[in-house]
Amino acid sequence: MAMANAKLHPLLLAFLCLFLLLLPVAISAECQCPEEEGEEEIGHHDKSAALKYKIVAIATILLAGVIGVFIPMLGKAFPALSPEKEIFFVIKAFAAGVILSTGFIHVLPDAYESLTSPKLKDGPWGNFPFTGLVAMVAAIGTLMVDAGASSYYTRLHLRKAQPTVSGDEEMHGDAHEGHVHVHTHGTHGHAHGSVEVAGTTTEILRHRVISQVLELGIVVHSVIIGIGLGVTQSPKTIRPLVAAITFHQLFEGMGLGGCIAQAKFKHKAVIIMALFFCLTTPVGIAIGIGVTNSYNEDSPKALVVEGILNAASSGILIYMSLVDLLAADFMNPRMQSNAKLQILANISLILGAALMSLLAIWA
Repeated sequence: MAMANAKLHPLLLAFLCLFLLLLPVAISAECQCPEEEGEEEIGHHDKSAALKYKIVAIATILLAGVIGVFIPMLGKAFPALSPEKEIFFVIKAFAAGVILSTGFIHVLPDAYESLTSPKLKDGPWGNFPFTGLVAMVAAIGTLMVDAGASSYYTRLHLRKAQPTVSGDEEMHGDAHEGHVHVHTHGTHGHAHGSVEVAGTTTEILRHRVISQVLELGIVVHSVIIGIGLGVTQSPKTIRPLVAAITFHQLFEGMGLGGCIAQAKFKHKAVIIMALFFCLTTPVGIAIGIGVTNSYNEDSPKALVVEGILNAASSGILIYMSLVDLLAADFMNPRMQSNAKLQILANISLILGAALMSLLAIWA
């Protein structure tokens, strides 16, 4: 079961590390501040007060991320939160609604605003809907990675688990139990082997792929959100952002934590993935603080890079929430045969999407 962790996980970590290192370099530009600012605008900017709010933001957002991502992983300590329990479907539906709303309401509009900015006079950005194109390509790419990785690891697992049968050995398979019994006539003995086939193992492998691809989409836009907060110099703007992003991190962490819990990673992998999620927005804020004096969010380079990354992130999040979270759970036989659970899951989904959409008023 550790093969998905051994193969795909280091690749994810390498990409995320590279992303965190290169993003500030890619979006930094020479400061193009106007020589004279109006008195009203200057009054709204207080670097000292803004820095205090940013430090508070790092602490609160980090705490919210830790709480959110670890709540679904407490199944062993609190059996009611176990992935095998029906309440888990309700929690996951709420978190999926949050992620779906994040893609549609928060990330995609930001990408559209960046890539259609009047400041992008040069180039093809105003002549073609690149936001939708990038989001669509990202969704298709996610599908390919999702299906390809799941298929690869399933074949690899089955090939390694296939017992070697030679001579006059007979194999008797029990598809329901997932066991293969080998009877050897030459030795007049029985050799009983247990081989995991498509079923539980395949589901675990798929959940591992889902959780890692989902984390990739979340991390990309979380860093951008953090940088945006980090470069803001107006306390009046930062205050509502801190509250909104804190709740955002809490709810989104619940969705990712549910996927990680179902993937049954080893403890080390769980900690690494959880830390990556919890640290990305605070790290983004720290990067924003560091590049405040040289970063111009209205420069063409920053607009293009942020727009493309946000559009790609929205495509990933929309695909993952609809296909891998909602469709998989809502078509699950346990939910299909339980009308009460269906109603609760639908209410939870709508509530999650509604609350996350409401946060768009402030962030």
